[in-house]
Amino acid sequence: MKTSGATSLVTAAQMRAIEKAAIDSGAVTGGALMERAGRAVVDAIFAHWPKLAQVPGRAIVLCGPGNNGGDGYVIARLLQEWGWEVAVFAWGDPAHLSGDAAVQYARWAAMGTIQPLPVAALPDPRGGVIVDALFGTGLTRGLAPDLVQAMLTPLGGQAFDQWHRVAVDIPSGLCADSGRVLVDAAGQAAGFRADLTVTFHAQKPGHLLDRGPDFCGHVVVGDIGLDRQGRAGQGDVALVGPPLAGEIAKQGGHKYDHGHALMLSGGQGCSGAARLAARGALRIGAGLVTVAAPAAAMAECAAQLTAIMLRQCDGDTDLAALLDDSRIGALCLGPGLGQGRARDLVPVALASGRGVVLDADALSAYAGQPDALFSMLHPDTILTPHDGEFARLFPDLAEMLARPAARGPAFSKIDATRAAAKRAGCIVLLKGRDTVIADPAGDCVVHAAIGPRAVPWLATAGAGDVLAGMITGLLARGLPPMQAAKAAVWLHAEAALCFGPGLIAEDLPEVLPQLLRRIADEGVG
Repeated sequence: MKTSGATSLVTAAQMRAIEKAAIDSGAVTGGALMERAGRAVVDAIFAHWPKLAQVPGRAIVLCGPGNNGGDGYVIARLLQEWGWEVAVFAWGDPAHLSGDAAVQYARWAAMGTIQPLPVAALPDPRGGVIVDALFGTGLTRGLAPDLVQAMLTPLGGQAFDQWHRVAVDIPSGLCADSGRVLVDAAGQAAGFRADLTVTFHAQKPGHLLDRGPDFCGHVVVGDIGLDRQGRAGQGDVALVGPPLAGEIAKQGGHKYDHGHALMLSGGQGCSGAARLAARGALRIGAGLVTVAAPAAAMAECAAQLTAIMLRQCDGDTDLAALLDDSRIGALCLGPGLGQGRARDLVPVALASGRGVVLDADALSAYAGQPDALFSMLHPDTILTPHDGEFARLFPDLAEMLARPAARGPAFSKIDATRAAAKRAGCIVLLKGRDTVIADPAGDCVVHAAIGPRAVPWLATAGAGDVLAGMITGLLARGLPPMQAAKAAVWLHAEAALCFGPGLIAEDLPEVLPQLLRRIADEGVG
């Protein structure tokens, strides 16, 4: 999925509030918004498939019982005025429409026909555009089985392979707030799979989360004339963008002015993950990086490290002695650490009050006893779990995410990460192609590595270790925890994108110099 437009996300409820505020203020009418929405969809179709604007084509427009259906009637009218052959199918009795949707239905009815859904026979599949204007962001339950069987399943079949599929606002069947496919009473999940989704004013979380990218295709944000700064209240979510050049630039000074990061290593044969993390911290700009390894691993670490320093640390007493050096600004524990060693060292690291990144074994070590970990955490801690590690620390939240979504708005990855951060009292970075970062106050951002910015080759051993090290390096340099997490996540994915297929974890730190240079030279961010 490719996205364009605003970098803020709004929920379905927020979008309704924004529209209502604009209408109530007299700035715009509901009819004008509907007309603009329909025109934005048509414009996006012609922009995405330019050949369709050159010769009149064919369209199937599926209209629902609400305002999304009203948008569909506008689209049908505009395409027919363009010279297209348009077939409109309505779910529900259009006579029951009200307000602006009823007006647009009447305008279409005066110039074209409407067939009720479900239908006995579909139009012949000679190619064209299928427009899903059935439910949009207002959907709160799974699609009716007869609609799926009679319309959506056949339209998604091989006979209609040559058709372009367009969703208005969000594909029907998909929860706009979570990206989850809603299930019907029988527990069956189905939805419209679009090649192009045209949403309005701002992207919705469901375009980016969970199954959203699989169903939405290319996402375009249509401008319908609403205040771009308008908000509906608290709880806004933003997309992670590139860091500001000034945030990550090094402005001279002594090496200690740029922080000292400490990476705790596992034992013999298990030190590679800590060394990867250390390399990430050093390349991200930490002035000094030290790997602290047990005696058994010192030789293998010494054989692999040059610019990165090495200290022996066999247990909690040794770590406490190392932390007598006040110049150490941040620690990373977890990569290759071993769960027993993690239980020994994590309390000492957290008691120091320094910035701490907990990953991998440092998280799994507290499976079944998460409260023991939570009681030690402080606001300068960052937890970086993948889905499995998240489930070990927050089993109830993970279960809610795994449970079939019977009603919308469904529990989302944003909801889960926010709840986890509040419970833990620190920042939680829940990894994935849809990485979500939240702090205890509820501030939340999403990084979506999807579409042309997808980096599936990040699914390689050690990539998460490098990310943990990058975050630690930025913490050591003095960036606030949320800022460090956001910058590292963006740089980590962008480095993978720059390198391309064939990536292994060792490559990620080595791409950072050219990426940092690009940010400095181009003023990215």
